[in-house]
Amino acid sequence: MTLNNGTTTSPGPTAGAARAPGYAGTLAAACCAVFVAQVANALPASLLGLFQEDLNTHGSQLTWITAAFMIAVVCFEFTFGVLGDLFGRRRLVAAGTALVAVGSTTAALAPTVQVLWIGAALNGLGAGAMFPGSLTAITAVTRSMRERAHAVALWSGFLSAGAAVSPLLGGMFAKVGSWRGSFWVLVGLALVSMVLTLTLAQESRAPEGRRFDVPGQITFAIGLVLVLYGAVEGPESGWTTLPVMFSFAFGACFLAAFIVVELGAESPIFDLKLFRNRAFTVSSVVAVIGMLAFLGACFAMSMWMGPVQHQDPMRVAILFLLLQGPAFVLIPVVSRLLHRVAATWLLTTGFALMAIGCLLFTRLDVTDPGLGPFVAPALLIGIGFALTISSVTAVALNSVPPSLAGMASATTNMLRDLGFALGPVVVGAVALSNAGSAFAGNLSGADLPAAQVAAAGEIAAAGGPIAVNSLPAGAPGSAAHGLALDALGSGFSTAFLVCGVAAAVAAVLTAVGMIGVRTHRSAEDEASALRSPGSDGRQEPAPTTV
Repeated sequence: MTLNNGTTTSPGPTAGAARAPGYAGTLAAACCAVFVAQVANALPASLLGLFQEDLNTHGSQLTWITAAFMIAVVCFEFTFGVLGDLFGRRRLVAAGTALVAVGSTTAALAPTVQVLWIGAALNGLGAGAMFPGSLTAITAVTRSMRERAHAVALWSGFLSAGAAVSPLLGGMFAKVGSWRGSFWVLVGLALVSMVLTLTLAQESRAPEGRRFDVPGQITFAIGLVLVLYGAVEGPESGWTTLPVMFSFAFGACFLAAFIVVELGAESPIFDLKLFRNRAFTVSSVVAVIGMLAFLGACFAMSMWMGPVQHQDPMRVAILFLLLQGPAFVLIPVVSRLLHRVAATWLLTTGFALMAIGCLLFTRLDVTDPGLGPFVAPALLIGIGFALTISSVTAVALNSVPPSLAGMASATTNMLRDLGFALGPVVVGAVALSNAGSAFAGNLSGADLPAAQVAAAGEIAAAGGPIAVNSLPAGAPGSAAHGLALDALGSGFSTAFLVCGVAAAVAAVLTAVGMIGVRTHRSAEDEASALRSPGSDGRQEPAPTTV
């Protein structure tokens, strides 16, 4: 049987059938690629405090460093999926690693935060090609649900390993020299990954029926950028300012136009028919909400320890090992669980653990620099993420027929990354808005010299309380440092609460929405099963309960 992704399989191999040609090399190259892409994503996490000191940044500018990466990923991930289907996933991943090398070079040489944004956006474009390209490449060389579950778990583990190692890399270079050196290391990693992809990976494509959807790409990209721009700039510029209100209004119009365009497109980049499948719909919704909670908590913690508490980058990196490390360490466990335990239980348990961890973070004291209170919440979130990241991907891919695996892969990656993009944006908006309001109230009633109050007020108006919090001792406005610190602690505690609620909502949606849903087994897993006619009259594999 020949699938539309270009992979040829035998009519019905037994459980012990040999793996598809190129399986090991493709899996190794894909894992290396997603590792590099995630290193590029997470590298700024431990360096936010240094960016603030070296490049004189304020709150929203720090948010844009992370947001520029994720917006580039999300905006063009669909188009990259089409490029992979048309011209080959191996070529797509190799091109993505080249873009990461260029973006990291730009970041390493950045003289201003604006140039750093450009480097982050180029890295995001590269990662946007590497995420769906590498996942679809391994999907094309797997023959059974068991093999696919193992490959997806390994792929997801290396994704988290990259996020865990990246802050350590940044922290080490911050200790011995400059944050710029960490980006030069990323350049080297990207070049190594490109060589491995070109030499080890099996090429695959699925060009049948795939064409560029230019109107869909344009309306989606413009709409998303405008909405996220309003969310990032709102806390400091003001939610009622014309640029922010216009960005929300026009962004919503473009996103509505995107849906209309996709409904009538012959070859849509976002096939809304996929959402007729309840398992895919539920997994997609909880992917957005759950990943928002996860990366939002990661961003809040990095801001809390960096620009707020001004702690050593290596201390931030240690906690990121607890947040991201479990997904890599637990690869064998998650791989087995994916085959033996219903995905409903894995997803619900994972999101519940993340919710508990985020709620425990709300009890942190911003004046306490100790790591002890962070350990249990970070570990709970890390274990919860380990259970969910592989499960949500596996459910999405296995809930659709093999002919739609490429589209489902691209859509799942985009929705997961949309959650990742929304996390820092939502957390930044909530934390900085609340902190700004709290600081203004505290400052108006503070028993401080009038000159200090006036200076602190002007600095906060320009850069928010985070700018006041970073003033050196003796500078005008520095007497309000304690007020700014308390306000930031309150703001980010509220942001942790929002992340906890989001994770809890994802847990409830999973537990309720996925009861009784069914997924498609691969042809190999159904070799001995009865085949029943589908709703359109075609013969389809008998479904299996999630």
